[in-house]
Amino acid sequence: MPSWLSAEGILRGLGPYVLLGLALIVFAECGLLVGFFLPGDSLLFTAGLFVANGYISTPLWLVAAVLTLCAFAGNVAGYWIGYKAGPSLFSKPDSKLFKKEYVDKTHEFFDKYGSRAIVMARFVPIVRTFITAMAGVGRMDPKKYFTYSAVGGLAWAAGVTVLGYFLGQIEFVRGNVEMILVLIVLVSVIPIVFEVLRSRKEKKVAAARTDNLVENANEVTQRIDRVQP
Repeated sequence: MPSWLSAEGILRGLGPYVLLGLALIVFAECGLLVGFFLPGDSLLFTAGLFVANGYISTPLWLVAAVLTLCAFAGNVAGYWIGYKAGPSLFSKPDSKLFKKEYVDKTHEFFDKYGSRAIVMARFVPIVRTFITAMAGVGRMDPKKYFTYSAVGGLAWAAGVTVLGYFLGQIEFVRGNVEMILVLIVLVSVIPIVFEVLRSRKEKKVAAARTDNLVENANEVTQRIDRVQP
């Protein structure tokens, strides 16, 4: 990506307002449907590195706390945006982008994978931006959503920042930040991949059982027909 859009370029460009700017970016990326193009993971990791190197003078615990709070607040804002704006957006029958079937599928998705999806989506770029609004559109239970948003926010915002603080002091890691972040994303989505594969397997098994039942029913019907005079 261009230097002005790199994590280091953004943070250095914020100057003395680096923590404030980073907090606003995290808030926007997590709930306002804007900033999805920003390198959120890289920003958090690099912020931890900057704290370790003294470029950010704020203590690590305070940086992690502020970013966690902003990540959670962003999800809350995104949820209510989807909750309030969803009905008007999805009530148009001729809309090709905002279809009611998307709401139904989202609602079903969250009913089945809700808690895990919210936590894991934090580590997936773009997905973490839009899943918050879709949770509101799908009318996911607010208490459940906010609880797991807090867990995900802590794991993502604080976790990646602290990881950057400690691992960023290693020369190899410092020189391969993007590769490390890609690995973090891949590891975080492994549970979702396994869940999808398990769900598909269960559907195939259920379909096979249904076919067997139908076949048995047809066989019984044929026998009855042969026995009847």
